[in-house]
Amino acid sequence: MRILGIDPGYAIVGYGVVDYNKNRFVTVGYGAITTKAHTPLEDRLLDIYNDTLTVIDKFGPDEISIEKLYFNTNSTTAISVAEARGVIILAAKQRGVKVNEYTPLQVKQAVTGYGRAEKHQVMEMVKNLLNLAKIPKPDDTADALAIAICHGHYSDSVLRR
Repeated sequence: MRILGIDPGYAIVGYGVVDYNKNRFVTVGYGAITTKAHTPLEDRLLDIYNDTLTVIDKFGPDEISIEKLYFNTNSTTAISVAEARGVIILAAKQRGVKVNEYTPLQVKQAVTGYGRAEKHQVMEMVKNLLNLAKIPKPDDTADALAIAICHGHYSDSVLRR
């Protein structure tokens, strides 16, 4: 199964693509969709939408995993990120790709075995699980790979039931 993991944002959208088969991950590609600061949000959303379509078309994922939003401080930021998340989900649905959502706790649990793991622990595990020479940058990209790994583990456990 080819999984596209996405860490949503409106300045940076991290993405990571892995092939998952029989509890093994192979990194296919990763990167970030970026938008320019001081650009109207609607223009940024259009860029995110179009670039997400490009990523989907380039990598041909079977499924997409995206992080559920959790914000406890800045509601303005939360709304903008939610809007970016919406155009990402729209792009996936328009390409007929199933979307799966995971909380940060689920991602940490799936990648490190501990739901309260620190960010650096998750990133180190992503590097190790994917046999990468170094932790992918920006951090949003490593987060996206973690989300893809999470879906691999969760989908595998669902298939085994």
